[in-house]
Amino acid sequence: MTDTQPDDPLLTTGGQVQLQVHARGEEVAVDLDRDAPFGWWPAIAIALVAFIDRVEINLIAGALPVIQDHFGFSDTVGGLIPTAASIAAAALLLPAGRLADRAPRVATVVIVVLIWSICSVLSGLATTFAMFFLVRIAIGAAGQLYNPPASSLLADYYPNRSRGKAFGFERAGYYMGLPAGVIVGGAVAEALDWRAVFFIAAVPGVVIAALMLTVKEPVRGLGDTIDRLRAQRTGTAVPATEPHLDLSASSSTLVADAKELLRIRTLRGVILAQAMLALGVAGLFYWLPTFLERLEDLDTDTASGLAGGVGGTGILIGIIIGSRLGDRHETNGWRIKLSTVCLLVGAVGLSMAVLLPGVGLRMAMVALACAGFAGAMPNLTAAAANVVPSANRGMGFALLQFLTTLGGAFGPLLVGAMSDVTGWIGYGMLFLIPPLFASVVILWRVRGFYDVDAAKASASLPA
Repeated sequence: MTDTQPDDPLLTTGGQVQLQVHARGEEVAVDLDRDAPFGWWPAIAIALVAFIDRVEINLIAGALPVIQDHFGFSDTVGGLIPTAASIAAAALLLPAGRLADRAPRVATVVIVVLIWSICSVLSGLATTFAMFFLVRIAIGAAGQLYNPPASSLLADYYPNRSRGKAFGFERAGYYMGLPAGVIVGGAVAEALDWRAVFFIAAVPGVVIAALMLTVKEPVRGLGDTIDRLRAQRTGTAVPATEPHLDLSASSSTLVADAKELLRIRTLRGVILAQAMLALGVAGLFYWLPTFLERLEDLDTDTASGLAGGVGGTGILIGIIIGSRLGDRHETNGWRIKLSTVCLLVGAVGLSMAVLLPGVGLRMAMVALACAGFAGAMPNLTAAAANVVPSANRGMGFALLQFLTTLGGAFGPLLVGAMSDVTGWIGYGMLFLIPPLFASVVILWRVRGFYDVDAAKASASLPA
């Protein structure tokens, strides 16, 4: 690894300690009483990365009817584009996770964002559908590679008491990027041309890569060390437990490392729940503009703008509520229980959005569904961070994103295929609902393991 775990300093008065914060920096005074001892800029910068990633990926959803007219492909092929891209991303995620545990994470994120920008330009330059399809696979392959290093950075910069808010920023960027991409794609395709959609998206990618360079590489395990020092200062009891295995220096294979991490029951439940949730959310956002255009007789610009605007509002509300509620308690499986309730609200909302006719009613239910899903996401991500040892978080988040990406990969394809088979896109949307309710059941069953798994991860820190 390029950096080391921080040594425990002597506690001082006023809640401050001297800690080495950055991999190549001097010790500085850290206030244990602050929710965000190093400020919120690292979380904001990573949120911007997540935002531009999802914007670029979902530009095609807003412009899909125009691109279909240009190249002349079916709904099944339209659904296959994000599916193939997601499978390509999944194939690279586990190696990316191992890299995140060994290489500088900030530099990795910057390189990935620059690759997106290049691929976005190439999408607009494609002259045949085969060329367009291959470029979208390439950008999909790079699309999720920021997640393992970025999530590991957040877990190091922020202690548990503020981890929900930190991941709330990242999840807000991620999920706000979904409707933003749909809106921009539809509006630019309608006003200019579908090629212009991808040229425009490359510019903010370069800007955000430059902003990410202002974030310094933190010492690994920093957030967990702050939690431990705070517990010592307040006299909070830490349960005695055997630590999870540290895989950071292991020479074992990727598959062996993945199997070892999947022995963590809470992580296993979070991964399965998020995989099923991703299937529903990916299918919803990819096909919602087309769904509204066909069933409610809206034009492309209006359908994409309405879907993106309403969905974005619901996401923003859910992120704010979910991240604030999630950080209120640190024990008794609170994050898992709260996420379960949020996912149930989202599943019900999506069911009603598909089944109930009328633009107003559908959009109200879409907002409710997005609020529920977004409320769960920061807490599920924070829970995953809390139950995986700091030295293995890159691999842990890669595993989470790997299986979640695979789950999301088949949402758009499922809807498109069922639309072609049945002749009605509504039937395709209905197939998204059962996996969402399954995710609720899975989370509820693992709620009792969270505290034990989190204590094991904490015990994995060096004494």
